[in-house]
Amino acid sequence: MIEVKNRSLEGMTFIDLFAGLGGFRLALESFGAKCVYSNEWDAHAQAVYKENFGDTPDGDITKVDEKTIPDHDILCAGFPCQAFSISGKQRGFEDSRGTLFFDVARIVKEKNPKVVFLENVKNFAAHDGGRTLQVVKQIMLDLGYTFNFKVLNAVDYGVPQKRERVYMVCFRTDLRNTDFSYPEPFPLTKHVEDFLLPDDPEIEKMYVNRSDTYYNDKKDDTYSNNSVRLGIVNKGGQGERIYSTKGIAITLSAYGGGCFAKTGGYLVNGRPRKLHPRECARMMGYPDSYKIAPNKNQAYQQFGNSVVVNVLQYITEKIGETLNTKKRK
Repeated sequence: MIEVKNRSLEGMTFIDLFAGLGGFRLALESFGAKCVYSNEWDAHAQAVYKENFGDTPDGDITKVDEKTIPDHDILCAGFPCQAFSISGKQRGFEDSRGTLFFDVARIVKEKNPKVVFLENVKNFAAHDGGRTLQVVKQIMLDLGYTFNFKVLNAVDYGVPQKRERVYMVCFRTDLRNTDFSYPEPFPLTKHVEDFLLPDDPEIEKMYVNRSDTYYNDKKDDTYSNNSVRLGIVNKGGQGERIYSTKGIAITLSAYGGGCFAKTGGYLVNGRPRKLHPRECARMMGYPDSYKIAPNKNQAYQQFGNSVVVNVLQYITEKIGETLNTKKRK
């Protein structure tokens, strides 16, 4: 997380849908906003969320009556990417039925928040030939909102991980001066090595010592804003590649196999190992005070599915600037 001195959302409320580990919550609370409702269907993520925030998110969003959700200023949702069954007539809101975005849309329709803040995988922008994004845009326009979207990479916002995501920010059109701009990228100053834990017995278990480990001829003495591959284990498939800690991390994943599954391998003190869950948390912008799942496999999956808190904070700062440009209704 970044240190925030500007409490620009003080007095505002938000809801946290598809909440996961609460990355949106950490970001918005850092600017003074208050969470009044959360929803997450996965029981393991619910448990971690409660451990950190003190409340258990609601379950299955498809069974929640939108009228029972508290009023709020900002709706946050990192909803899953799903194809819409699009009719020839492009019916907008109706076309989204059967997808989890429909549940976002029906809540927006009922509660009419000032801002809708959405996140999805990079491919969402090109999904189904761009039609998926187009339906989402049209629904938000029909509901009375502006629609801004942009793909941002975490490596451009202080986090040494290649993690590209599409961020959508929508303002209710009755608000005055809803001009919005995304945060500008800035040079990276930290690399994987700056996010590592010191060696201890638990970290020692992360090292991989195999006879089928092969290194290339690259010297590990140069800092880079890209991932730098130094070698492989076995055939070098995904989850079997070794990278420099002087570069950036590959995209953390919720799935995948190999001896370095979900994190990639990194050459630390001359030996390859995967990242520890706490190091993954750091790579996603979670503070060291954040309590992670005790089960490592669950923790890896949860962080692989999560949002980068730092990027959300920079976008939230811009949302606050837009909302505070003039006195709002």
